[in-house]
Amino acid sequence: MIFNDQKAGMVKWLAACAFLLMATTSQAQQGYETLKSPQRTANPDMVEVVEYFWYGCPHCYQFEPHISEWVKNKPENVEFVTVAPPLNPQWKVHSQAFYAAQVMGVLDKFHEAMFNAIHKEKKAMRKPKDIGKLADSLGIDGDKFVKTMKSFAVDAKIRQSMQMAKDVGISAVPTVIINGKYRTSGSVAGSYPQLIEVLNRLVAQESAG
Repeated sequence: MIFNDQKAGMVKWLAACAFLLMATTSQAQQGYETLKSPQRTANPDMVEVVEYFWYGCPHCYQFEPHISEWVKNKPENVEFVTVAPPLNPQWKVHSQAFYAAQVMGVLDKFHEAMFNAIHKEKKAMRKPKDIGKLADSLGIDGDKFVKTMKSFAVDAKIRQSMQMAKDVGISAVPTVIINGKYRTSGSVAGSYPQLIEVLNRLVAQESAG
């Protein structure tokens, strides 16, 4: 009798493992992964899409035109958020630059220019003074920009970004999180155009739900 109970338990365990494997495989084929711990979004009335990136990442640079075009045409019920966590300590100065531009309200001017400086002009942009010069060239007060990079407000945003990345299991960029439930990337989806297709499908699913 004990043997039969153990055997029945093993069968149930194997069935559960098989189901989990099938679900994981199905999701991978569909180009996304489900988060083990869903995250609360800022506004439950909106579908939240969060992009995690780093200015120095060539893949993020390649993805930028795709996500920028998507944002221009996104549904009205979608709230798009960009997050720049310094997953590597060497990324921090770029994270500071992103959040300084955000705090100063000049991200529209700065964002593409920073990407281009690194990837088109082949500048490292790892020194605050160089980032300040870029800001100056864009008509932004460079000295103020560098001071803002080192401000408490920017530091708080960086710490928040790291916590967010940890909560959703981000280990590489670019990665996109949909409504605190799903994670996708170019490698998971298969390509950046396919990532956008996955994004549209999951946004439609969450909007209907």
